Amino acid sequence: MNKVGSYEFMAEPFHCDFSGRLFMGHLGNHMLNAADFHSSARGFGMKYLMTIQRSWVLSRLAIEMDEMPQQYTKFNVETWVESAMRFFTSRNFAVVGEDGKAYGYGRSIWAMIDTETRQPTDLFAIDNGAINNWIVKDKECPIDKGGRVKMSDDAALVRTIDTYYNDVDINGHINSVKYIEHVLDLWPMEWYKEHCIKRFEIAYVAEAHAGDQLSFYREQTAADEYCIRIVRTDGTECCRSKVVFK
Repeated sequence: MNKVGSYEFMAEPFHCDFSGRLFMGHLGNHMLNAADFHSSARGFGMKYLMTIQRSWVLSRLAIEMDEMPQQYTKFNVETWVESAMRFFTSRNFAVVGEDGKAYGYGRSIWAMIDTETRQPTDLFAIDNGAINNWIVKDKECPIDKGGRVKMSDDAALVRTIDTYYNDVDINGHINSVKYIEHVLDLWPMEWYKEHCIKRFEIAYVAEAHAGDQLSFYREQTAADEYCIRIVRTDGTECCRSKVVFK
């Protein structure tokens, strides 16, 4: 079996925005699905992990796109494991058209947790460290890994929202992609008529659950660059995000 997985998707019309191009949130979903298809076929996917009280949890995600696929366009999401440590693994993505055109790339960091204690657990304990057999070190992912999203205390509160059933995923907490959608909703429709997303980063810090209120603090940190801090009901910071427009 190839170390690099490639999975076909289509930019379905109801997954596209008013411009006819794929929503960033749906692209994120496709990447996470590709990650699950890839890991499941190689023996360390969610379906198996749930039987031993383990689960993958997304820690960081960065997506950088030159262009979003248009509606009805078929494309492949390629994914591969770049490195693995005891508690974290890095996984990359490439979004490639049927004609070989590269739309963009993604980088992600994942932790494996114990579903009962919610604490990180040794991923090398799964099948005697079999994940090491799938590491690819010679495939390029030509985007920045990203780092800590730095914000000042002057970030302005721009919105507070409630969370509901549709926000929650199989792990019982607010879905990773829902945060992406909520962040991108901070800008009005008129903004997106003149701007498109060049790069999106998000780093997950703590879990939030259905019923929590999420408060979004935003700060402009450079030309066309904004950082967002998301805080749950009890004041705990859940995640930080950076959006770069063009």
